[in-house]
Amino acid sequence: MAAGVAVGRLTEERKAWRKNHPYGFVAKPQSVADGSVNMMVWQCIIPGKAGTDWEGGYYPLTLTFSEDYPSKPPICKFPQGFFHPNVYSSGMVCLSILSESSGWRPAITVKQILVGIQDLLDTPNPASPAQNEAYGFFVKDLAEYKRRVRQQGKRYPPKD
Repeated sequence: MAAGVAVGRLTEERKAWRKNHPYGFVAKPQSVADGSVNMMVWQCIIPGKAGTDWEGGYYPLTLTFSEDYPSKPPICKFPQGFFHPNVYSSGMVCLSILSESSGWRPAITVKQILVGIQDLLDTPNPASPAQNEAYGFFVKDLAEYKRRVRQQGKRYPPKD
């Protein structure tokens, strides 16, 4: 029964997203080989914010929902090795609103998650480092950190 609640909520979120979503963002359930969709896994794209070192990049993110959604947050992952102080080497995003024990609330929507992650890209939280390399550059060599961010953005150009 729990999966029914999760799928129902995600179906509603998909409808709301189609009607109104931030420019440049993509969020859609994963297509399955048989032509159906898997509502529990969404493929997303987060555009880098204009005027930041992230601008020009369109960063792929996968949201994986459990049968306990919306009681529990989705797992949000960038590609493995994504360069950011608050992204683990596995690609998993470390953000308070995604933490079941601290900031998660069932009212948080997919749109709020994606906008929150976009904000995190340019404003890392040094109090919650998840990746030593990116964190080290962020706190000790900001010029090199920014160079690597811009370089990473080139690996994720807009899709036509």
